[in-house]
Amino acid sequence: MDQTKKRKFGLTNNQLKIIAMVSMVLDHVGLLFFSDMIIFRVLGRIAFPIFAYMIAEGCRYTKNRAKYLGIIAGMGTVFQIVYFVAMQSLYQGILITFSLSIIVIYSIDGIVKSKKVWGRLAAIGALLCVAAFVFVLPRVLTETDFDIDYGIWGILLPVLVYLMPSRPWKVGAASLYLLIRAIYYTVVVPYPVQWWSLLSLPLLALYNGERGKAKMKYLFYIFYPAHLVILYGLAILIELLK
Repeated sequence: MDQTKKRKFGLTNNQLKIIAMVSMVLDHVGLLFFSDMIIFRVLGRIAFPIFAYMIAEGCRYTKNRAKYLGIIAGMGTVFQIVYFVAMQSLYQGILITFSLSIIVIYSIDGIVKSKKVWGRLAAIGALLCVAAFVFVLPRVLTETDFDIDYGIWGILLPVLVYLMPSRPWKVGAASLYLLIRAIYYTVVVPYPVQWWSLLSLPLLALYNGERGKAKMKYLFYIFYPAHLVILYGLAILIELLK
């Protein structure tokens, strides 16, 4: 009898992340080199919802929550230091955004599940720290470009997906979130390209819950800062050669 586990229909965690990585590269290539070609930004809208969804999945299935947060926050912090040295910018990248998402998720779990008062107080304290980082620091550092990539919107999507009980509910919640966000960016902020983020939904609906055979976890953590360093380096080089 063949004991080989039959692969489920659909896209694995790894496959979805690879799609998101390609989308992200196209987005940043368009931002840096082809600002007049909207197709790059359109294709780039696929990346964020997929990565956000997978952050929620990582929080649910990781065997070591502290390590999971530590890796993402650590990579994000190193990148921010390099980015500040190179660009003199305090703009916080997506790894910091997702680190805040993870802290919020862990804090909610701590408030709901902790049986000790100090555990709940620590969780509330963590939420207050996130709130201060998101809402207070931008008002304190008004003379800088301090901001968080995707802002509160970016922090909330992984949290929303994490709180849903099953994959259909998760995709449904992501759909509602992306729809509301697209409307907001059409009515309040004139950037209707956000409607194209809905292209990520069929891909997320095909997610089969499997990680995939290859162990690519660290590649995904390293890829974000690495590709930005390469692209910004190329942009600087091109500018110097003009």
